[in-house]
Amino acid sequence: MRKLFSLSLLTLASVSMFAGGYRVSIQGQKQLAMGHTGVAVVNSAEVAFFNPAGMSFLDKKFNLSVGGNALFAKTRYQDSQYNQTAGTDNLGTPFSLYATYKINDWVSAGLAVYTPYGSSVEWDKGWKGAHLVNSIDLQAIFVQPTISFKIEDVFSIGGGPIYANGSVNFNRNITPNPLLGNTNVDLEAKNITAWGYNVGMMFKLTNEVTLGLDYRSEIIMEARGGSANYQDKNAIASLNPAFTDGTFDADLPLPAELTAGLSYKPSEKWLFAFDYNFTKWSTYKNLDITIYNQNPTPVFSENKRDYKDASTFRFGAQYKATKKFTLRGGYYIDESPVQNGYFAPETPRNDSKGYTGGLTYQVNDKLGIDMSFLYLHFDQIDNSYDYYNDPLTSPPPGQSPYSSFGGTYKSTVFSPGIGITYGF
Repeated sequence: MRKLFSLSLLTLASVSMFAGGYRVSIQGQKQLAMGHTGVAVVNSAEVAFFNPAGMSFLDKKFNLSVGGNALFAKTRYQDSQYNQTAGTDNLGTPFSLYATYKINDWVSAGLAVYTPYGSSVEWDKGWKGAHLVNSIDLQAIFVQPTISFKIEDVFSIGGGPIYANGSVNFNRNITPNPLLGNTNVDLEAKNITAWGYNVGMMFKLTNEVTLGLDYRSEIIMEARGGSANYQDKNAIASLNPAFTDGTFDADLPLPAELTAGLSYKPSEKWLFAFDYNFTKWSTYKNLDITIYNQNPTPVFSENKRDYKDASTFRFGAQYKATKKFTLRGGYYIDESPVQNGYFAPETPRNDSKGYTGGLTYQVNDKLGIDMSFLYLHFDQIDNSYDYYNDPLTSPPPGQSPYSSFGGTYKSTVFSPGIGITYGF
């Protein structure tokens, strides 16, 4: 029965890492509209997230950017053999707040508060994959104080610590075995905290060309003392002492990221940007779990994940149409880190293409209203998760304990957003 906890927590870890599942990058309205480029763009206080070194190149002494999005995510599943279908339609509300202050001509300070991993998934009740996941609700807030130093008029560096705080609730049936009906386990961990750091540099090669480089460290989210509670137990499950409430510890890694890019401003009206993002997902080979239950000896378990490193290629453009209106557009290609045979329904994503756009209406010299949208299309995929280990099944000697769950998945995301920028 220890395998039950292990497989449940495997799903928990996958959910906690939306960058390896279907994380949608929404960390600023202006930069989202430009394909979520920004490592070499100085547009607003949003630069505190994309590259803190750029804070030194902001024109105004104080800059504030606040925004939020409605994130509509849709996934459809179809069994390849029997044509059974299921779906999940969910709403997320990511937000961001950035503020910068120029202490003097050479030093600037800033604060970034954002929600990079907040979302939810709820599959149709009683669907075929209920033994892997029924529902997920994830909330996470990152707080990042930063400082930037202008070494010369054309070069700056910046960085600071990242504090992460989050919680997760996950539910799944304990087995596909019909004898236990809809007996399910509900896993919840609150106040998961961790620390990381972010450093960047920016170089103005010419008046028209700017180069940027930004690095985000790996962050380990350490869940300690999370609760595991059984629900809807039938008579058979109630008689089994293994299905009693307990606690768990698990380390949930968020991998390091390196982003490099450039921006080109051929005139006062036009700005073009390109970002290349490399995420070190190969660090996530498995999930180690320690389980505490009625057994006096804690149980250690290892679960396979075997992600691969992944890249994202981002393109953006900005056009200042009038004194009041600035238009933006962008496109990006996002590679999935999930390998064949590891495709699980709690992270139903594949390679994707993002289409973005938006505008700013400048109310006056200090205040602007920013609007953005994102349409994210995931390639349809027929794949499976081949490492499910049923806690109630013991295979014959010499046979693999694993079984597969697969099918065809198709996912899309649409997200409109609005925000304000203010500076003086």
